[in-house]
Amino acid sequence: MTIINRYLAFQIVMGLGIATVILLPLFGFLDLLDQLGDVGKGTYQVKDAFLNTALLLPRRFIQLAPFIVLLGNVVALGRLAVGSELTALRVAGLSPTRISLAPLAVGLVLLLVTMVLDQFVAPQLQQKAISSRAVALEKSAALGKQLGIWTRNKRNILRIGEMLHAGKAADVELMHFDDNGFLLTYTYAKYAVFIDGDLWEFNDVTTKTFTGNQIESASTNSMQWKSFLNPDDISTLTKPPESLSPIELFLHVRFLRATGQEADAYALALWRKVGGALTTIAMLLLSIPFVFGSVRAGLANRLVVASMLGISVYLFDQIIANVGLLWHLNPALTALLPGLVLIALASFWLRRIF
Repeated sequence: MTIINRYLAFQIVMGLGIATVILLPLFGFLDLLDQLGDVGKGTYQVKDAFLNTALLLPRRFIQLAPFIVLLGNVVALGRLAVGSELTALRVAGLSPTRISLAPLAVGLVLLLVTMVLDQFVAPQLQQKAISSRAVALEKSAALGKQLGIWTRNKRNILRIGEMLHAGKAADVELMHFDDNGFLLTYTYAKYAVFIDGDLWEFNDVTTKTFTGNQIESASTNSMQWKSFLNPDDISTLTKPPESLSPIELFLHVRFLRATGQEADAYALALWRKVGGALTTIAMLLLSIPFVFGSVRAGLANRLVVASMLGISVYLFDQIIANVGLLWHLNPALTALLPGLVLIALASFWLRRIF
């Protein structure tokens, strides 16, 4: 029985490898085309496009994992079915449930690998690609076009117009309010340098103080300000939500909600990581009836149907995510719904076949 388990696991790993070799270069090539569109802007060169595409591959692999699982298992089990090996295993006394344990086990290992990549590898490489591309294109990371980076706590609103690099910002505005929400001071700094921890130094500063019906204005070359943000917070604010690790997303969502800010985009990105795991499990379950439920179908037909299902799932997931963000639906429900629906569908299909 151990020999059969190893053989099945080997075939599943081969199938996953084939699906990875097909899907990852394909989507990597599409990413490369997008990167090549910026060649010639600023100091961005062809080698930068190839390097950034390579840095984005771990993130792309994580995104493709559910579809790699689906196609890989269909390829592996389909090859066994075409070669009558599944029939031989059934004659030898192995039930479909027993045979299905091998793809489930290998798929769960792949899921664990993607979780490790998502926490420790993909975010760092993706952020490096975003940062190097922005520097080469002479662009700064911002939350909105020409709007800068906005954040706040209970009594302060901070706007950073442009991040020049990790330790320096330009076009900085700070608004300080009293407990009743009335504006006390407005400070504008042409530049802000992050000295140490949460201590900032403003340069070329203009400060306006509001007292009653009077406004007093003063200018100074520099001043220090103890920020409510630390360098990690600033770094997180300049990164797209999908490029953050699960722990970074969790901490940032908690920070945004604690300071009364909109956190839906980051909360949705966090829950979509959980939703991606559910979708991977669903694809594992769906790949089994594709083979056992289509005995007369050839491998090519199975792959075509599986590919159409994968595309449909991807489009459904994207539509649900964007609608949920637009309509301010519950992020957890929005992110988990596609995976839960697919698991229910797979369970129903499996019960009918087995």
